[in-house]
Amino acid sequence: MKNLLVIALVGLFAISFSACGGEKTAEKAANKAVTQTKAITADKGKVAATNVRNKMQTQPAAGTAKMPWVKLDQVESLVKSEKKKILVDVYTPWCGPCKMMDRMTFTDQSVVDAVSKGFYPVKYNAEGPDAFTFMGKEYGNPNFDPKKTRGRNARHELANFFSVRGYPTMVVMDENMKIIDKIVGYKKPAELLQSLEKHM
Repeated sequence: MKNLLVIALVGLFAISFSACGGEKTAEKAANKAVTQTKAITADKGKVAATNVRNKMQTQPAAGTAKMPWVKLDQVESLVKSEKKKILVDVYTPWCGPCKMMDRMTFTDQSVVDAVSKGFYPVKYNAEGPDAFTFMGKEYGNPNFDPKKTRGRNARHELANFFSVRGYPTMVVMDENMKIIDKIVGYKKPAELLQSLEKHM
């Protein structure tokens, strides 16, 4: 009976000891898993940061050159004093590709140099509120809504004269103020220069 009791106590002690050892083993395994998870997360963070850096390096940086824009109502007197063709950038404030051209194309030094040399560059908001005289005729935007600060607004009357249907559109006019070409859509610097080459 004593032997049976001793055997039972030894067995109970062994079970308790192995259970405690199992908890320690489980705790060690859990700690190891947490450490590995942290390492993997850190590695993923490094990879993500590297990917962002690589993406930024592959995208072209915006230029720093300044296009010498003139107003549309000034261009007639400028052409009279010095004969040059006219490049009218017809845009709207809500047009994403227009903003991209302002940021990427019209700040490129080679574009600024070529346009400045051969053209009077004009910026024209096809949904703006300004009224002005152009080629002896008054143009305005009688339906312009000043409350619409975002999104589309009424179409300026001169946009109809230029027959512009989408933005951005660059209207090329000769020295006599006649429309000779239209360049429609977003253009990278090299693409715009290629389109303008025949007019320079």
